[in-house]
Amino acid sequence: MKSLRHIVIFFLCSFLSYSQNTSISGVIVDANGPVEFANVILFSEDQSDVIKGTSTDLNGYFILNNLEHHTYTLKVSFIGYQEYKQKIVLTGALDLKTITLLEDVEALDEITINAKKPTLERQADRLVFNVENTALVEGNMLEVLRSTPGVLVLGDEITVKNSNPTVYINNRKVHLSADDLNQLLEGSSANAVKSIEVITNPSARYDAESGVVLNIVMSKNLITGYRGSVSANYTQAVFPRYKVETSHFFKNEAISFNVNYSYSKNKINRDGDDTVNYLDDSNAVEESWRSITNRNTWSETHGLNANFDYFINDNNTLSLSTNSLYLPYFKYRISNQTEITDDNGAFLSRFTADNLSRDDKYNLGFDLDFKHDFTKGQLTFNTHFTTYNYERYQGVVSDFFDQNNDFQSTSAFNTNANQDTQILAAKVDYTLPLSEHSNFETGIKFSNITTDSDITQFDVDTNTGNETIDIQNSDAFDYNEHIYAAYVNYTLRKEKYNLNAGLRLEQTDLEGVSPLSDIMNTQDYTELFPNLSFQYNISDSYSIGVNYKRSIARPGYADLNPFRFFLNENYVVVGNPNLVPTFVDYYHIGSTLFDGLITIGAYYQNFDGAISEIPRQNNDTNIIEYTSVNFDKTIEYGFDFELYHSFTDNWSTYFVTSFYNREEETNFGNGFVNQSQWSNYSNLTNSLSLLKDNSLNVYFDVIWLGKNLQAFQTLENRLVSDLMISKTVFNKQGTISLSFRDLFNMQDWDVATQYQNQFNTQFVDEDNRYVKLGFRYKFGNTRLETNQRTKATEERDRLNKAGN
Repeated sequence: MKSLRHIVIFFLCSFLSYSQNTSISGVIVDANGPVEFANVILFSEDQSDVIKGTSTDLNGYFILNNLEHHTYTLKVSFIGYQEYKQKIVLTGALDLKTITLLEDVEALDEITINAKKPTLERQADRLVFNVENTALVEGNMLEVLRSTPGVLVLGDEITVKNSNPTVYINNRKVHLSADDLNQLLEGSSANAVKSIEVITNPSARYDAESGVVLNIVMSKNLITGYRGSVSANYTQAVFPRYKVETSHFFKNEAISFNVNYSYSKNKINRDGDDTVNYLDDSNAVEESWRSITNRNTWSETHGLNANFDYFINDNNTLSLSTNSLYLPYFKYRISNQTEITDDNGAFLSRFTADNLSRDDKYNLGFDLDFKHDFTKGQLTFNTHFTTYNYERYQGVVSDFFDQNNDFQSTSAFNTNANQDTQILAAKVDYTLPLSEHSNFETGIKFSNITTDSDITQFDVDTNTGNETIDIQNSDAFDYNEHIYAAYVNYTLRKEKYNLNAGLRLEQTDLEGVSPLSDIMNTQDYTELFPNLSFQYNISDSYSIGVNYKRSIARPGYADLNPFRFFLNENYVVVGNPNLVPTFVDYYHIGSTLFDGLITIGAYYQNFDGAISEIPRQNNDTNIIEYTSVNFDKTIEYGFDFELYHSFTDNWSTYFVTSFYNREEETNFGNGFVNQSQWSNYSNLTNSLSLLKDNSLNVYFDVIWLGKNLQAFQTLENRLVSDLMISKTVFNKQGTISLSFRDLFNMQDWDVATQYQNQFNTQFVDEDNRYVKLGFRYKFGNTRLETNQRTKATEERDRLNKAGN
């Protein structure tokens, strides 16, 4: 491994050998002289990507340094003038001399940014959902993901084609658990989101664990100026929820800074109706335990997202960013009433269980980046640090009643659980343009996760209140994981075809130790992860492509933790220290027809050792355990049909339907269990911009989830629905938004498990039906996508934004 790292470092250094001045400069003038604060934006040749941007100085001068030898499109804009556009083939230092802007006689006294409808862009390895300046950005990041085609957000789980994606923000991995990730996304404003990239075939640059990547791309401040916003929203579900937030963006020639702070106060309800049929030796029902459960969660959350860029010079940039959460108040209450009947439905007994938990936790993540641009190539260094800590106190009291419904006894126990986790990662990436159409990438990475956790359970004497340690259900767990990685990746984009091929090597070394239960888990393995994407453009209207990706899903340290965490005396969550990683092979072939109107495809996924959390009932002890296990076989294959069409400039529709089959097989010690199920996933989205000035925007989204199989559990049909409406006011500086969720009340879960000696059902009524009212007010340079200057002298120094 050391030799590999030395070779890669040497390989990187061999590219960093020369530099020359490749730039574009000039002077912008009008009929009266130099134009100050004009926007100068350099695009790729097809104008699909912004390369660099600047504004002119007092003398109308501008310069764009450190460019590559490519063909570009240069645009110069200023309010009251016609846009200047020029195609440039850059081979060295280019001085455009003087560019004269012509007055636009049809220019209005004031120009505002009009809201737009979301757009979709299909690429060989990803789907890009552009949401900038749409109604969707008036919500939070989680709501934008929920509205992204192909992404399913249900409860705390985010999935893409039955896989849990890795979430990145501006290509920086977010190191959070599922619960904390949802809290971060729900607490983060979407106002600065530019697009969502659903990357179904990530390149070798991404971690091998990233089988599917959701990359949240934030808008950039290209032009000097300041802008900000304040917002608040009120949500009425079963209980009310509140949120306030503020965002600020600033850029000058030396720095760029943005910060978003949010505070939310929530009370969330969840009802459940579960039945466990405990079986005799012949697998006939002996007793049925039906539990009616009400769960309430109270929380107060502070969220902070910030990014600071320092432009050392034209070639070097230093950046510091953070995604942080602090929950000073988190309370979780479960009220359970369980009724026990025999196989004929006759009443036998019942019990109640009240569970009250209080948490105090924080999750602070920091990234430090350094970027150096060569004349040909770019080198980036990134270091990441996350510190995560939670402390939980839980108290459980149960009352038992006999066959005559007379009180029989009371039992109680308390639990103290603590966890302290540190994540440290560092990586180096180098990108080298080999030609106008091709790029080579290589890099190395190191990451380390350490976590120390403990749990202590106390039996409580309900008469005296005295506590006695329950040694059997108390433990500690120390976990240490190291991952070393190196990769190479090659990209070629031509008019007729696109190619992306890469190879990533990862070496994993981990150790988990439970000193009290004398359990040790060590794993040490090295694996290769190839990826390939190829797209052939038969014509301007037709293309065909193939994808292959090998990835890994490592068990989380919480899954490996052998703790037994009791929610009541008959319901327990158990870790599994014997879990091993899952290896996934993904194949896809697809074709785009009629100039992108229709996309068809077929895919096949093989999960070697798929990790799934399942309920396992013990028919002897009448305890049901939720634990994660490796399946011996999991295969999924399906066929997709997509349609994206803009009927008018103000109305677009996206529709996708996927028919797929999932097969699962494993041996629980009583012989193999094999189940399979065909299912359908369909999504219909409509986006409209109304009124003459497009100031009223409507977004309507429905998702059909047919009966499907997940971890030997059959989930019945569901319909997910969202309606979002936004209207700009106060000369488009304010936005009123109104959202409705689960319009048809068909989003709840109905789950059944039945195989061998397992027979239980579950109905979950989540607090996901609500109406939300919000208001956002923007200030600073809010109105223009380009800097503004009017003929009045006092307005000359008014700066506005280019992008976000």
